[in-house]
Amino acid sequence: MSAVTPFLWFDTQAEEAARFYASVFPNSRIHHIARYGEANPGREGSVMTVDFELDGQRFTALNGGPQYTFSEAVSFSVSCETQEEVDSYWAALAEGGEEGPCGWLKDRYGLSWQIVPTALPRLLGDPDREKSQRVMRAMMGMHKLQIDELERAAAAA
Repeated sequence: MSAVTPFLWFDTQAEEAARFYASVFPNSRIHHIARYGEANPGREGSVMTVDFELDGQRFTALNGGPQYTFSEAVSFSVSCETQEEVDSYWAALAEGGEEGPCGWLKDRYGLSWQIVPTALPRLLGDPDREKSQRVMRAMMGMHKLQIDELERAAAAA
């Protein structure tokens, strides 16, 4: 089967972003950096693409220029087992970026992320509709998701 690799378009920050992301996620690394040559549209010798891996998922970052930017239409979801993981990823990725509602944020490069506790789908999928709706209401009032508050909402009577 062929691999699906997200391809991220940056203006000029592909290498900087790839190195930042690799520093945030465990088991991550830069695989290869390709540079523009004389026949390419970019400045000769500057970074064209960076192939990198974040905890087993391959990515390619391109310095393609300012014509395209990221939007919330595409985001990357990070599943977190503990509040400590949520807090750590949130702090790292939100630094220099913008916090959004319901566990969403934009990082300093404008890329959208969802920092999601693994408890959330279980709580939202509870067969007791009243419980799941309490959890949804609690989530809608949060920026960074708080597992204990979501669980308290589920348990409220």
